[in-house]
Amino acid sequence: MIRLGSLAGYPFDGPRLLAGWTPPAEPAVYVVLYRPDPARARYAVIYVGHTDDLSREGFPFRHPAAPCWVERAGHRHAVHVATYRIPGGGPGHREQIADELIAVYRPQCNQQQLESAWQDHWIGSYQAPTTGPLTTRRSPGERAPRPGPDQEPTDS
Repeated sequence: MIRLGSLAGYPFDGPRLLAGWTPPAEPAVYVVLYRPDPARARYAVIYVGHTDDLSREGFPFRHPAAPCWVERAGHRHAVHVATYRIPGGGPGHREQIADELIAVYRPQCNQQQLESAWQDHWIGSYQAPTTGPLTTRRSPGERAPRPGPDQEPTDS
């Protein structure tokens, strides 16, 4: 298992070598990876996709982006795949997760690239008492007084 996404929140099955893999006939989000340094167990995401049926995506190497995968990895036996089957997730959910992964990892074999930056004009900016720094009215390092047996705890 490998965890991917912002805050590494999605548990993907794999990675496994793409060559020789028989994809199941099920919906999933998938990532194609390779190891930039074969001596280390770290992977680089080079493609992100989602599908209603993994068995119809052209795996292992009939997928339209497969030549890019092989070029990035150096050879066919260095390309890996990991899949995430979303419990109860539909096509829109798979697309949303794939878009997030594309924005986070910026995979070089995806033609479409997405920005992960937030822009104020999307909802506007605002100020509220809850957006400022938290204050306790104490000096740094000063402990809050403990209530005595006849006192209520305070919020200071």
